[in-house]
Amino acid sequence: MIHLSVNVNKIATLRNSRGGHLPSVVEAVDVCLAAGAMGITVHPRADQRHITPADTRDAAARVKIAKAANSAIEYNIEGDPRPDLIDLVLETKPDQCTLVPVTPGEVTSQAGWSADTSPERLTAIVKRLQLEGIRVSIFVDPVEAPIRWAKRIGADRIELYTEPFARDFEKGAASGRASFAAYAAAADLAHSLGLGVNAGHDLDLNNLTLFRQLPHLDEVSIGHALISRALFNGLDSVVREYLTVLR
Repeated sequence: MIHLSVNVNKIATLRNSRGGHLPSVVEAVDVCLAAGAMGITVHPRADQRHITPADTRDAAARVKIAKAANSAIEYNIEGDPRPDLIDLVLETKPDQCTLVPVTPGEVTSQAGWSADTSPERLTAIVKRLQLEGIRVSIFVDPVEAPIRWAKRIGADRIELYTEPFARDFEKGAASGRASFAAYAAAADLAHSLGLGVNAGHDLDLNNLTLFRQLPHLDEVSIGHALISRALFNGLDSVVREYLTVLR
């Protein structure tokens, strides 16, 4: 079964809009895992506009407790490979670190890594994380060059940036299928290179009905759509809805 990793950033965004401790990121982690999610994702940005280093540590502790009962549960920290983020990853030792390029001033991720990115610094970071037993995933667009680049720098997996698919899916069935075919080819290429395949960004209950058919798909990371629906339907119920679709 495809693993669902719930991104809890938006819980922290809502809390930070008022200050204090509500809603609780830790409580959200507990609810998601109790509902059957097999993973938790956080993205501690440099400006701390949602997930903070304290949240990252607290979520790590909660996932560790859950893993004692179910070793398949995983913790994923994503972010740009700035020194403080890498230090935090090495401190908390998640199962996976997803390295994501960040554009100054962006609201959310806008693209995967370019294959023109100099590999030296990232190669060293990838090796450093792997030596600590942390799987490394590289956020990429569904095209050949960056997937081969991710392989060259030593990544274990790629995470396919799926916003373009989501926008194409909204245009209609034909557009969605054409976009999906490009993602399927990318997944096949990654698999042939020995890379695992994750995906994330703007996936939801509607477009997952098609995207769940992606070959070799290991994990989807979903935050915004899932948390938005949970405002009206409840977090436990919505996690279970996503798990049903993924089955």
